[in-house]
Amino acid sequence: MSSADYAAKLADIQAIDPQNMQKPNMPIKVYLQEAENIVDWVQQDQAQLQSAGLDWALVQDLPARIGALREAESIWFKERFGREEAQQQWDQDAPVAYALRDQLLRAMRYAYRRDSSLLKRVADIAAGSGHADMIQDLNDIATLGRANAEPLAAIGVMAEELDQAAASADTMAELLAQVNGERADGNRARIIRDLAYTHLKEAVDEIRDAGQYVFWDNEARLEGYYGKYFQAANARRAARNDASSTESSQESTL
Repeated sequence: MSSADYAAKLADIQAIDPQNMQKPNMPIKVYLQEAENIVDWVQQDQAQLQSAGLDWALVQDLPARIGALREAESIWFKERFGREEAQQQWDQDAPVAYALRDQLLRAMRYAYRRDSSLLKRVADIAAGSGHADMIQDLNDIATLGRANAEPLAAIGVMAEELDQAAASADTMAELLAQVNGERADGNRARIIRDLAYTHLKEAVDEIRDAGQYVFWDNEARLEGYYGKYFQAANARRAARNDASSTESSQESTL
């Protein structure tokens, strides 16, 4: 199972020097399939590859490295999706929370206009900026308003609005923590994914190099030691270049 492979290989993955970390240059699912193909392809070539110095333990370790990368990719995808979802919710709810904060502060300045000590406390709440400050402002507004409710009620600000401010503070605080926390976790998950890719690529590259060396003159066996993804990409690029050259040649004869 991928989760078991991930747990078993995590220490090896984390032991890789970050300076040696490589980022995927193709879709992970494609690379995983190419690695799976190698596991099957090399089995009949064991004697020749070992004679060329390939450590067969790398071949035996491929399934675990593949499983670890598959799980690491799933974890990173999940973290990224959760982060994006939380960010979207924050982007939707934050303007409403800011508007509520500003609305209640204006109401308090008017309701408490004859009480300098309360106005000072309102000014203290209004000082500062940023998301965390806004969340604290909502909580402070609810606390101050509940303790001095009569002037607010006189201008139509009822307890329900203060309750709304307190509830919004709790909700937005939790959401902001989720956004910030998942940013950190998502970054860590991506790094682990890239390290797991590096760990698998180290083995795949060694096996491919050995196969290309041993079977340099055996096209039928050599084929399995090249990555199909870049072969296909190169073929498409060559086809486009040929088409472009043909069009240029035709234009020059007009």
